[in-house]
Parts: sequence; C-alpha cells; structure tokens
Amino acid sequence: MQDSAQRLLIIDDDDMFCHVLERAMQRRSLDVAVAHDGLQALEMAERHQPELATLDLKLEHESGLKILPELLRIVPDCRVVILTGYSSIATAVEAIKLGAVNYLCKPVDADEVLAALEKTEGNPEAEVADNPPSINRLTWEHIQKVLQEHDGNISATARALGMHRRTLQRKLQKRPVRR
Repeated sequence: MQDSAQRLLIIDDDDMFCHVLERAMQRRSLDVAVAHDGLQALEMAERHQPELATLDLKLEHESGLKILPELLRIVPDCRVVILTGYSSIATAVEAIKLGAVNYLCKPVDADEVLAALEKTEGNPEAEVADNPPSINRLTWEHIQKVLQEHDGNISATARALGMHRRTLQRKLQKRPVRR
C-alpha cells in the first residue's frame, strides 16, 4: 500500500462482515485495520491513527456509543460512521451528538460506507416519507429512546416503561420493525 492511503479502522464483532468490508476497502486503496471489541479498537486507534472508522452500534458486550467518545479522544479528527442492524432515531441522534459523521443501517456495501464517510454536509433535498411509521415501529423507537436514557440498563428501562424485565429483553432481541 502507498503511504498516502487513507487509514480506516473497522470496529465490528461480525467476523464475516469485517472480512468482506476489509477486502472491499482495500480494493479501494484504503489501509485497513480491524478490531472486534472496544478495547482492541482503542488500542488499534492509538497505533493506526485512522482518519476514518466504521463502528458497530451493538458489539457483543458493549455499545458503540460508549466507545465513540474514547475513539475520538484518541483520534479527534477521525470521521466515524456508525453501522447498525438495530437502528433507531434515539441512537442515531446520540451517535451524531457524540461525534459520528453519519449513521447507516445494515446491510450496507462498501460504496455506501465510503459515501457516508466522505459526506461533509447535510442534504436539504433529502426525501421525507409520506407515510408515518407503524405503531410497532413507534414502540421500537420509544423503547430505544428510554433504553438510551437509562444508559442501556435493562432493569431501569423496564421499570420506566412499566413492563417486566424479561418482556423487555424479548422485545430487544427481535429485529427492529420496518417502517
């Protein structure tokens, strides 16, 4: 690789996703490093000093939202895109507040990730949906917002929502409801 290649850090606990994205980004002339958890990600950030990073929102034992501020403390100019299969408005807003430059819902391809990393301005022409979200989607969004307000604490969130902790855990294990 050339010395001038941009450095990308991929932080995700899905080995296959990492492998596919790493190869695709290397084909696009990026210098890629991969981390599978928060500690490894922060160590690699110290060593690698990436200009770009993708960060999975939901790693196996930790939230990408907790890693994001630490990552940006180590490499303040790093452009971070949050990737997730568990999207919600609450986590998207928090990710941007914490310093992410973009937030993408999986599945994504390398071109979408690159476009999100390179995008520097908002789009006032962005399409606004004609139909409101379903009741199930609104419920999912509300649960995510309350969960975020309680720093991911399932018991505190269940109490705040007036539901049993196990019921909440079952709801959280399901994939997000489509719009």
